[in-house]
Amino acid sequence: MFEGRQLLIVTKHEKEKVIRPIFEQELGVQCMVNHSLDTDLLGTFSGEVERKNDVLTALRKKCQLAMEQSPCDLIIASEGSFGPHPTIFFAHCDDELMMFKDVKNDLEIVVREISTSTNFNASLVHNEIELMEFATKAEFPKHGLILRPDEKNYTIIYKGITDVKNLKEHFEQLHSKFGRAYVETDMRANFNPTRMSVIEKVAHKLAKVIQSSCPNCQTPGFDVQQVKSGLPCEWCSSPTRSTLSFMYQCKKCNFANEVFYPHKKKVEDPMYCDYCNP
Repeated sequence: MFEGRQLLIVTKHEKEKVIRPIFEQELGVQCMVNHSLDTDLLGTFSGEVERKNDVLTALRKKCQLAMEQSPCDLIIASEGSFGPHPTIFFAHCDDELMMFKDVKNDLEIVVREISTSTNFNASLVHNEIELMEFATKAEFPKHGLILRPDEKNYTIIYKGITDVKNLKEHFEQLHSKFGRAYVETDMRANFNPTRMSVIEKVAHKLAKVIQSSCPNCQTPGFDVQQVKSGLPCEWCSSPTRSTLSFMYQCKKCNFANEVFYPHKKKVEDPMYCDYCNP
């Protein structure tokens, strides 16, 4: 279905460096990038262009924008968001979605990766000591930084700062005028190696899902649509919150297949039982 076809990687921030080798090897496609495509029109991490849609909608709009400007019917795009982890208290996370669209075959496949591997952070700093302390924690200069007057002040913004001299000069310019500066990690993939590694991970995951075909109609993307809890406790046999089964379902013909014990165990340790260990 994909062998020899052109795959457009929708990116402004060099994501093709990790996506291209995976998909050319796994699917036999020829990857291309439209460098004139400005995905920042749909929103920026630093906030000067507000993202008005949820991540999935933003992904679809990226693909639509790409299709309007490039003669290609096979497209891949990713979108990330950063903030508190949904289940781990006091931890930041990188929530990455990656979409594969085959317009010719009316196919859309999306995978998600939530990772605590991120340097995402921001702070209001009033002197160079505070600035450099933040920079050290953010793994600067390996990772880029952004400076502006305040969290919601975008009148002056310095992005993609990757050396100490520029960092201090830009900070001094802001400090002399405002008495402070707002510093944050630059989360664009080409300025953030940690995020780029998460994108690589989700690209591998997407390629694997695409290669998983429906047993009934052979459509690519036969993937887990529901995770069912209820793995029995080893002591009392009561259902626990641990995973009992994965429900796979085809997006085309709706064929479903439930796979029990996906984590290769049929009972759960009593320490995770709400009855044996309340």
